[in-house]
Amino acid sequence: MAIDVALATLAYYLAYQLRFDGTGGIPPHYLDLLERTLPFVVLGNLVIFTLSGLYRHWMRYLSQRDYVKVTQAVLLAVLGLVLYVTLVKPAQIEFPTRRVAVTPPASVVVLYGLLTLAFLSAVRAVMHATYERPLRAYKPPRNARSVLIVGAGEGGRLLLREMIRNPQLCYRPIGFIDDDPRKQGIDVERGVRVLGTTGDLPRVIEDYEPDEVMVAIPSAPGTLRAQVVSACRERGVAVRTMPTVFELLMGGGKLVRQVREVQVEDVLGREPVRMELDRVGSYLAGRRVLVTGAGGSIGSELCRQIARLEPAQLILLDHAEDNLFEIERELREDRHVLNATAVLADCKEEERIRDVFAQYRPEVVFHAAAYKHVGLMESNPVEAVRNNAIATRVMARVAGDSGSTHFVNVSTDKAVAPATVMGASKALSEWAVEAAGAHHPQTRYCAVRFGNVLGSSGSVVPIFRRQIAAGGPVTVTDPKMTRFFMTIPEAVQLIIRAGSMTEGGEVFVLEMGEPVRIIDLAEQMIRLSGLTPGEDIAIEIVGSRPGEKLDELLFNPWERALATPAQRILKAQRPPIDPAWVDDTFEQIGMLVEDGDARSLAAKVSELALDRAAPPTLAGDRTA
Repeated sequence: MAIDVALATLAYYLAYQLRFDGTGGIPPHYLDLLERTLPFVVLGNLVIFTLSGLYRHWMRYLSQRDYVKVTQAVLLAVLGLVLYVTLVKPAQIEFPTRRVAVTPPASVVVLYGLLTLAFLSAVRAVMHATYERPLRAYKPPRNARSVLIVGAGEGGRLLLREMIRNPQLCYRPIGFIDDDPRKQGIDVERGVRVLGTTGDLPRVIEDYEPDEVMVAIPSAPGTLRAQVVSACRERGVAVRTMPTVFELLMGGGKLVRQVREVQVEDVLGREPVRMELDRVGSYLAGRRVLVTGAGGSIGSELCRQIARLEPAQLILLDHAEDNLFEIERELREDRHVLNATAVLADCKEEERIRDVFAQYRPEVVFHAAAYKHVGLMESNPVEAVRNNAIATRVMARVAGDSGSTHFVNVSTDKAVAPATVMGASKALSEWAVEAAGAHHPQTRYCAVRFGNVLGSSGSVVPIFRRQIAAGGPVTVTDPKMTRFFMTIPEAVQLIIRAGSMTEGGEVFVLEMGEPVRIIDLAEQMIRLSGLTPGEDIAIEIVGSRPGEKLDELLFNPWERALATPAQRILKAQRPPIDPAWVDDTFEQIGMLVEDGDARSLAAKVSELALDRAAPPTLAGDRTA
């Protein structure tokens, strides 16, 4: 503040000196005006600069917006001076018949504004440059690793500056790769220039021999990442990638330390859906939200993202003690979410669930609790149906009885034309939720259906990682088998977005792009580990498991895909299900589950779902 006011006062004085330079000095009446207005210039500018917000940010973190604020503040300061002189008339000239107020010449006013703007901008630029770019020359350590940066945009420049400011990181940037033709050959900073495009990457690697390549484009498409990885792997160069904005928000520490290895989701070639979570999840703000299966892969990510939306209370429900303890500890200790409450309970126990709802009165329920391992559920059909179907019906019924406003059921593409017990149990869960909507019209029920989630406990990716770490072989059931894939954060965004769109009874489906061959995924993961498929790590074809399909579908034959207002989210249009039939069906399978009759239960489930028939509708039609 003192520097700014002193510079503005100096600018005011210099404006008069420059205006009357070479004219014999400042005339007496203007000198009197200068002296009488100086107190206002000092005090008035202090007030104006403060109210204009010039001191709300440190100068070392200035941006273009801050220079706009400086310009606005200077204009207000000049306007304030003019108004003060016009209204107060601090200096006047006495004539025999009248008294005339002295006003500064227009040239003085213009010079005052320009000089003040120049001085205030310059002092900020010097301060910003001092901290942003140290004056001392950058001298990397002798053992520094040479780095080639892909992307000469803001992300690449940020990465470069981090390396320059922190020599202890032991990185020596040697150049950039960027596809923008306007940037070719330019010096980005400190002599580090753009050496070519991604198409030139093999040649650049051969010429400059970097120890490491870093992809500094957080929004880079999977095809570009795959191209970079391929060029680097062929030449034995390590490649890493800059984290996305989401990962930066979730992580901590310096940017370079967060640069991570390229992962399989980076190079699958499918662009993830990105949503404005604060906007699409605003309906959760200030409300009590319950998440079942809170310790699982989907449930825990739901908790993390919902916590950012500032609910009144976040209730974490799980029957696995260790998982529940971990997510509660993470939210409270790492993320400082103080309104999270852990509840140890089993969704299958209706009396316990009613107690939970009576105590916490959740307004929005996300039901993510489910068994998901296909092979394990095939061997344990009773528990599969009990946990995935009957427990979902219990949760949906209690939520309706308790007056919850929203109920979102997490489903799977395996519920479409199911060929396994796990898929059939999830199809039953979709029917149970739709029937609950007919019984409780005041609650908005919906299901969210999507494909495999990368990195979840039921995903093939962790299995492949373990097999590669053990030296192989990587086991693939069938070379023709394909699956849809998405990331966990993307799946959770879809679930939250669906809750905001539901009017009741919908099944929302993510438009997931092209399916990925499992054998291609296995080969890509082996290459990302720096190994060669078939040479360093063998791929073994073990054959499909019972009931396993070569391709998964997103819609049943009797469903029709409809567009929704949300990007790449579809809705399955189907005839309304007959709730009486659903109730009767669950009574039958409930008795079989209680008796533990796995054989009869499997036969009943096969009758209901494995024949791929549509459930009866209100019109009594079983076909589409």
